[in-house]
Amino acid sequence: MRWGDFRQSDNVEDRTGQGSFGGGYGGGGGFGGGGMRLGLGGIVILFIVSLIFGINPLQLLGGGDGGPAPQSAPPQAQPGYGPQSGAQAPAQKAPIPDEQRMIRGVLGDTEDVWTAVFRTMGKQYPPPTLVLFTGAVQSACGRASAAMGPFYCAADQKLYLDTSFFRELAQRFGAPGEFAQAYVVAHEVGHHVQNLLGTMQKVDRAQARASERDRNALSVRLELQADCYAGVWGYYAAKRNLLDPGDVDDGLRAAAAVGDDKIQKMTQGYVVPEGFTHGSAQQRSMWFKRGLDTGDIRNCDTFAAQ
Repeated sequence: MRWGDFRQSDNVEDRTGQGSFGGGYGGGGGFGGGGMRLGLGGIVILFIVSLIFGINPLQLLGGGDGGPAPQSAPPQAQPGYGPQSGAQAPAQKAPIPDEQRMIRGVLGDTEDVWTAVFRTMGKQYPPPTLVLFTGAVQSACGRASAAMGPFYCAADQKLYLDTSFFRELAQRFGAPGEFAQAYVVAHEVGHHVQNLLGTMQKVDRAQARASERDRNALSVRLELQADCYAGVWGYYAAKRNLLDPGDVDDGLRAAAAVGDDKIQKMTQGYVVPEGFTHGSAQQRSMWFKRGLDTGDIRNCDTFAAQ
């Protein structure tokens, strides 16, 4: 992927190295009131943590106050002094690692693509902010740990990502590659698109009066649509010759790797389709590919599909 040709987004908040996790997080997986959306890798990481440490995954989803909390300002650089001068030297910015530059590039390109798509619908596209964190983070939807994986919070319209998830995706689930990582970012941006278009709010209302089985089914459709929207972005990247041979395969492999059936098989040894919340491997790769093949948001209506 030629991410060096993407425009770098300024809508990135770097909180890496600031993580502290003091007593659970609220709203995990919640869909009501603009709550936290459990990211595409959240179920993956939760079950891994439960297996390694012998923790009930429901306990990981339980604690915290769940309410909005004030966003803390990033720490200010401490003044430095030049040798023997006694004068304050200007703060030096640390170089941005390639991984973060890639993320900023992908985010910037999603901004350009969705701005153009929304314009064709007579709408404006206010871009989300992507928060990079390490270990744990405070969002407007509550506190969250990296065990959730990447997620979108509708209350503050921010995406949250601990890049250690990329290593899990590559090493544990066999989905390496920069385009696989780009798919992760584009999927969470897809949730932002759903929020702006009102889809998320409609699902919230429907889930509030639905059975658990139907709530899960609605969640699956929401996640599959975000996969398709990620593919729409990929379509336009490919159209501008910004993808390399093998990138699409990497993305499809990543979408399949986080399918509910694969995760259930790995963690409990058997598959329970009624418990799916994100979609099967086949469904996730199929909808991602539909967006990649067509580039048309109208082909991403997972709620109308049978």
